[in-house]
Amino acid sequence: MSRFPSELNLAHGRLDFPVFLPDATFGVVRAVDASDLEDCRVQALVMNTFHLMQKPGSSTISALGGLHRMSGWPRPIITDSGGFQAYSLIRQNAQFGQLTDKGLFFQPEGSSRKYQLTPEKTVQLQMSYGADVVICLDDCTHAENDPAEQRKSVDRTVAWAKRCKSEYARLVEQKKLNEQDRPRIFAVVQGGGSRDLRRECAERLLEIGFDGYGYGGWPLDGQGNLLEDMLAWTRELIPAEYPMHALGIGHPENVLACYKMGYGMFDCAMPTRDARHGRLYVFNFPADGDQSGLNEKWFKYLYIHDEKHLKGDQPLSPYCDCLTCRRYSAGYLRHLFKMNDSLYMRLATVHNLRFMTQLTERIRAGEK
Repeated sequence: MSRFPSELNLAHGRLDFPVFLPDATFGVVRAVDASDLEDCRVQALVMNTFHLMQKPGSSTISALGGLHRMSGWPRPIITDSGGFQAYSLIRQNAQFGQLTDKGLFFQPEGSSRKYQLTPEKTVQLQMSYGADVVICLDDCTHAENDPAEQRKSVDRTVAWAKRCKSEYARLVEQKKLNEQDRPRIFAVVQGGGSRDLRRECAERLLEIGFDGYGYGGWPLDGQGNLLEDMLAWTRELIPAEYPMHALGIGHPENVLACYKMGYGMFDCAMPTRDARHGRLYVFNFPADGDQSGLNEKWFKYLYIHDEKHLKGDQPLSPYCDCLTCRRYSAGYLRHLFKMNDSLYMRLATVHNLRFMTQLTERIRAGEK
């Protein structure tokens, strides 16, 4: 793994790879605050331009001092562009808006206001929000979309990336940002399940030039399995010195698999969503000692609603140092869950987040 980047230095701090980035879509990781995130040793957050421009709105974010000050989060923030939302909302349901070569045009359900998100606009917004990493607008697809759609996606993604880079360069010059203070800009490699299109997209993006790259498109097949061959192929297409972000990947086993391919950055809402719904992650062996166990059956799910936890007086995990495991029993967590108390969501989220950060720590320990 030594040939791939081990860190990324940003204006608000350094990221040590691998790094798991919780999704704070609207500027918040649901049920927890910035202090909880710091206690969980979270290094950075991912927020979403597509959603933030609607709620709370760009003028409100500006009035509140930008994303860092608004959310009370002092460390790096990566802002996604909105490309995935174009896929999940507009591409799959045309009534929500329109996707053209110019950008995204949409009207949220129940709203009288119409929004426009062009490549230039998404860069302007991300930089005005104070993002540490700006991600180019891309045209996201599913690996199983037909070849014509994949072809169009690659051409549009490259054209948008070129426009994003041009606007980014203009703003960096206008704001007189030096090398240390400027946000990094990442482009996203599309191409669906086609090796040829992935290669073409990567080569064209490399020619434009970016600080890092992301794996674009839905990363799972129709059965929910990780597209390992395409993820590995896409990592091979990008020179090893560039950091790569496995966008939308957050299942523990998938994080480990993609790190071995050379990806350093991961984000997903699944660990926090699982926590809120009662699925908690537990290591099967302690953190000290030989980490080769990560190649075996190294973790399990704990379903808090199970009857067996009714009178459980032990923590969720004997190998976890999070607030939840230090102070509370599984039986108490089950009680809170059954009561639908908001404290359950906080304590469960803290636990799963610490599991994810502990996983990245264990991986790094195994590399030494």
